[in-house]
Amino acid sequence: MKISVVIPVYGCPEALKPLHERLTETLKKIDDSYEIILVNDACPKGSWKLIEDICKEDPKTIGINLSRNFGQIHATNAGIDNARGEYLVLMDCDLQDTPEAMTDLYAEIKKGFDIVFVKRKDRKESFLTLFFSDLFYKVYNHFSDSFYDREIGNYCMVSKRVVDEYKKIKDNNRSFTAVLSWMGYRTSCVEVEAEERFAGKSSYTFAKKIDMAIDLLTSQSSKPLKLIIDLGFFIAAMSFLYLLIQIIRYFTVDDILEGWTSVIASIFLVGGIVLSSLGAVGIYVGNIFNQTKGLPDYLIMEELNGKDEK
Repeated sequence: MKISVVIPVYGCPEALKPLHERLTETLKKIDDSYEIILVNDACPKGSWKLIEDICKEDPKTIGINLSRNFGQIHATNAGIDNARGEYLVLMDCDLQDTPEAMTDLYAEIKKGFDIVFVKRKDRKESFLTLFFSDLFYKVYNHFSDSFYDREIGNYCMVSKRVVDEYKKIKDNNRSFTAVLSWMGYRTSCVEVEAEERFAGKSSYTFAKKIDMAIDLLTSQSSKPLKLIIDLGFFIAAMSFLYLLIQIIRYFTVDDILEGWTSVIASIFLVGGIVLSSLGAVGIYVGNIFNQTKGLPDYLIMEELNGKDEK
């Protein structure tokens, strides 16, 4: 098997057949030995029925139906675990990733690179989406001691060696593209004009994006805990300085206004810091708890054209 294309599917069933047609045409130009893996992450819009139809028509397409919605990261891992290709391609299902660009990815990786990312030009997204995306990656790069370009999405091609090493990482919150940046293998980028979403809207609300950002940061870095320690020392130092000033004023100034404003403000400030500190520690403890339970990242309910059927 030369190329495996892994596509987590959720929320955009209208794009599946056009995506499959364009993928098939592109892959045949590269090599006839390929597989397309469509992983249905319990899409509520009937995507699995369309995947069944595609699998009946095309034996090179593998359909994986997860037992429930596990999230994009775990659906991606389900496809990666079942991929057999010498090269693996990851892309989204909404056709914002251009299938025809795969020929450029393949040409670049054949130069000796292990990882080739797609750098999206002229992204068709709102100003707020781009702003918060840029803000997240600045924070993420700082805390993770890495550099991840916000113009780089999920669309990428990697060698089997990279896939094998990725599978060795036992982390419930491992994100494929984030881990690739951490791995440090020979990496290149190909610039591709971004396309608009084929249909519908993204299922990622602002709240879901915040949750994913927290999961990624706390699973890959302990720096937030160190930041809280630094903040605690800073607040303690400022409090001690303020107390020292008040003692000096008590002996040097006759008329001092006594009130509860500064006291209450200080209580709320310190209380908020304590609560946020406990929350951050709780997230890390929760990550440890989830990891030690040993639950699988995903459960497959049904598989079409899979390994056992060939």
